[in-house]
Amino acid sequence: MPQGEDPVAAAVLDVVESLTGYPRDLLDLDLDLEADLGVDTVKQAEVFAAVRERFAIPRQDDLKLRDFPTLAHVIGFVRDHATATPGAQAPAAPGAGKAAAADAAPGAAAAGPTPRTVPAAAPAFTADDEAIQRLPRRIPVPVLRPPAGWCKPTGVNLGQDTRVIVMADEGGVAPKLVSRLGALGVTTLVLDPGCATARLDSRLAAWLDGGPVHGLYWLAGLDSEPPVSELDLAGWHEALRRRVKNLHAVVRRLDTAGQLGPAGTFLVTATRLGGYHGYDDVGAVAPLGGAVTGFTKAYRRERPDVLAKAVDFPATRKTAAPADALIEETLRDPGAIEIGRAGGRRFAVGLREAPFGDGSGGMALSSQTVFAVTGAAGAIVSAIVADLAKASGGTFHLLDLAPEPDPADEDLIAFAAGREGFKAVITQRLAASGTRPTPVLIERELARDDRLYSALIAIQSVRAAGGEACYHAVDLTDPGAVGAVMDGIRERHGRVDVLLHAAGLDISHAIADKEPREYDLVFDVKSDGLFNLLHAAGDLPIGAVVAFSSVAGRFGNMGQTDYSAANDLLCKIMSSFRATRPGTRGIALDWTAWGGLGMATRGSIPKVMAMAGIEMLPPEAGIAWIRQELTAGPFRGEVVAAGKLGMMTAELDPTGGLDVSAIGTAAAGPMIGSVTGMGIYSGLTVETTLDPATQPFLHDHQIESLTVLPGVMGAEAFAEVARLAAVGRAPAH
Repeated sequence: MPQGEDPVAAAVLDVVESLTGYPRDLLDLDLDLEADLGVDTVKQAEVFAAVRERFAIPRQDDLKLRDFPTLAHVIGFVRDHATATPGAQAPAAPGAGKAAAADAAPGAAAAGPTPRTVPAAAPAFTADDEAIQRLPRRIPVPVLRPPAGWCKPTGVNLGQDTRVIVMADEGGVAPKLVSRLGALGVTTLVLDPGCATARLDSRLAAWLDGGPVHGLYWLAGLDSEPPVSELDLAGWHEALRRRVKNLHAVVRRLDTAGQLGPAGTFLVTATRLGGYHGYDDVGAVAPLGGAVTGFTKAYRRERPDVLAKAVDFPATRKTAAPADALIEETLRDPGAIEIGRAGGRRFAVGLREAPFGDGSGGMALSSQTVFAVTGAAGAIVSAIVADLAKASGGTFHLLDLAPEPDPADEDLIAFAAGREGFKAVITQRLAASGTRPTPVLIERELARDDRLYSALIAIQSVRAAGGEACYHAVDLTDPGAVGAVMDGIRERHGRVDVLLHAAGLDISHAIADKEPREYDLVFDVKSDGLFNLLHAAGDLPIGAVVAFSSVAGRFGNMGQTDYSAANDLLCKIMSSFRATRPGTRGIALDWTAWGGLGMATRGSIPKVMAMAGIEMLPPEAGIAWIRQELTAGPFRGEVVAAGKLGMMTAELDPTGGLDVSAIGTAAAGPMIGSVTGMGIYSGLTVETTLDPATQPFLHDHQIESLTVLPGVMGAEAFAEVARLAAVGRAPAH
């Protein structure tokens, strides 16, 4: 430590430097940890834990990270609470010295003059078909839920002191719901269908002044909608504003006011996807409701104490039955978020393993195959393009917001020579311009060249495979620009064999911190991007559309109400193709976070994933996945591309929401003992004690005096459990 340096400040900086890898000269004490240093909340928690250990500061359960936004605040915390002098110096970041030596300047690791163009580049990872076979391939499917009367109470009360908000639909369900709530003594505020977003806040403010709000019924997803192909962009925007943009505005207002989120409060949304959430042979009937469902699932992840349910109905004119069902779902079954109501039964959405096909009915890739790929400058997409190019040698139209990369660009040459060395160039450039070179600004500059380099890899990989690469710098939210690209493809090829929509971005923030502008940005890139592509394509034949979704769309994810909504919307549009575009295979891939490639490899995401028991996707398997989906068979639908899912598939309730005391088993048969639960992923579970005193048939099945269970009774057990699971067939107390 230099003479005169503050030992407390030096020790804190040691900790931050070791945990983030940022050099000491970038760690100004007044910089915001997240906005300037890029230290997310998980990494901030790690910093505080390390600082407490370094200074022997006891854990404080009421400590809030937002109260310590800068390093100066962290140092002040140490001064106020430290009981020990700084300990031994924190270890240097792994490999930090090696990186600094190897990348002191661009190209430092290479001898000789700096090249005038970027050397031929290849993806950091390539496909391994054996790696993909080591992972399960899962598809979402409807799974039977018990009748609501067999389920536990949710903890929500609908009575004299309850005040709820109802966003009305245009089909008449809202008046029926309000009438039934009124009969229970509930006071309601009804928001008109299509209420202007600007008016929502004043309506809510007045309502909040009158007392607490206990729940929100959102019925906008019940409204009829034309096929996506019949909407123009203005109609598309208005339909989504009513369904999900207004939902974000209302939930954000209630959440910020502390009225939605605590135990006993609820968010119940309704859609008309068809009663099975689009996971039946018919597909999603009204796919825009997928945005509502995705939002609901994400909010439940963010606020685990709230009751959040997305209830799906068939496309009928009935109004009383949906109203009754919504109240029933509010009061019963805490074990499921997605509920479908069809044919007098209740369904959740589970997963079924479905291995890849043997190639029968799959797409044949060749030099004649025409690909259109969005998000082509991403590292993951670039590697996938390289794999598809190697398998086909076809023509690739690569679309991205990034400009077409110039192999002679000096910054790109320096980036290719060494990422760490190029950081020094950026730092010097920012300082020379009078801008403080914060880690966030440096990473932002790096990200630009990272995308350009990935785009260059995609272009060079296609050409190396004998194919043709056509790069289009285009904003997917600009319908005119997208239309010009698609017109060119139409004129030249007359078709698209594979449209791969991989564009998207994520800015994870809790809903209270998620401004409308940020919500729109994240949501619109995916949703408007796909709409503009399909609208511009019109009747252009498309063999397959592969939409990049995410496990955040399938299961919801904290801080991602926009990203989850957009991804689930894409999934439901792919589902709707079964009816609206039967000649096009709609495939949605629910990716988990990738290991080794992409943004999820940085920051604290790998640690968060490990803590949640979620396996990161091996890039060798992920790269091969799309090719396998296209060529292994004629599958259309949604696929979860992931290994272990950990907390994503953890049951929400110990018994899966089932009230086991409500299930009578006395007349169920000799092989049924007691029911212990009925989970979405664990299924119906039954415990049976085999005892010759109560099951005398065991006396007749012995081998050398050892009682055995005959195979026929094992089959009987399966039959009895299946009969018990069938709605309305099992006896109840």
